[in-house]
Amino acid sequence: MLTLHHLNQSRSFRILWLLCELNALYGTSFRVIKHERTKSHLAPKELTDIHPMGKAPILIDESCNKTLAESGFIIEYLLRHYDTQAKLSPSDEAWEDYAFWLHFAESSLMPNLVMRLVFAKIVQKSPFFIRPIIKSVQKGVEKSFISPNVDKALALLNERLANRHYLSGAGQGVFGAVDIHLHFGIAQMRKSGGLPDKWVYVHNWLAYCESRPSFEMAQSYE
Repeated sequence: MLTLHHLNQSRSFRILWLLCELNALYGTSFRVIKHERTKSHLAPKELTDIHPMGKAPILIDESCNKTLAESGFIIEYLLRHYDTQAKLSPSDEAWEDYAFWLHFAESSLMPNLVMRLVFAKIVQKSPFFIRPIIKSVQKGVEKSFISPNVDKALALLNERLANRHYLSGAGQGVFGAVDIHLHFGIAQMRKSGGLPDKWVYVHNWLAYCESRPSFEMAQSYE
């Protein structure tokens, strides 16, 4: 049995979705233990009792008594041990594309999105009399650093998805774990109004990914 410690509205949704996909493909059994954010919008302290990092996702593989953290590592672990017919894993020919986009999600995209979120929280929490100053700094960083980097990332992703349904694989691509991994950050941008309509192929890709029954199943746990 696999047990996922899941934090609502967090990147652990990716592992939840992958587990749902494995369940649909192979009947892989899992359970979800949900944790709620604190009033400060942080992970609750009880997660530290499960893993020293205290962050979701945390996956426990009870078959071998292993406790796993870090989304990318958990994805690789699940593919190696539970994707027995390689339906979500890249072929040898597609591995380079798979590896690039897997790392792209956490290296090129998410740091900028996290920085954007942190600055927004700082402005929101700052005292009223200094808020205009903090807001000015936020706008400067957004204009000179965050937005240009996000636009570069989206342009590259949009180019990749032109005439494709999914990120890796031949032809129109084959749905895989890398689509699940990258989806969360892009979907959060869309949710906040930060994904302009001009990125047509990115929007199409989101729709293809979200049409899978496993996505709907994962959402039911949120």
